[in-house]
Amino acid sequence: MAAFFIALTASFLVWGSALAQDKVVYHIDNAEAQATKGLRNIRNHLDVAPDTKIVVVTHADGVDFLMEGAKDRKNPNIDYASLVSALKSRGVRFEVCEITLRNRNLKKDQFIMDAEFTPSGVARIGQLQQREKFAYIKP
Repeated sequence: MAAFFIALTASFLVWGSALAQDKVVYHIDNAEAQATKGLRNIRNHLDVAPDTKIVVVTHADGVDFLMEGAKDRKNPNIDYASLVSALKSRGVRFEVCEITLRNRNLKKDQFIMDAEFTPSGVARIGQLQQREKFAYIKP
């Protein structure tokens, strides 16, 4: 009987690790330098690992690409809202730091509908890494 329970426990461990989902937080604090590259990285990431749970946390100047009408300065043909919307439809969350909103006198209604808000971007990144075991990527 003990051998049965050992085998059962081992099978749960094997199946549990096989079913484990990758979780990644992408950290963007400078939209001009990171947004286009980061969105491309996320698209490529999901193309090869479509079950990955991805959260993009933005703060400081990183929030700019999530604002209504935002475009890449170097390539104005790149409309961020459509890229973000496409990734959101694939399960990616985009979070904006509310401390940044206060510090820069920004309002939530200035952001695209796909943006969500978090009290502190830096605290959120720490929570995702420590508590929820997200890997960290800064494009």
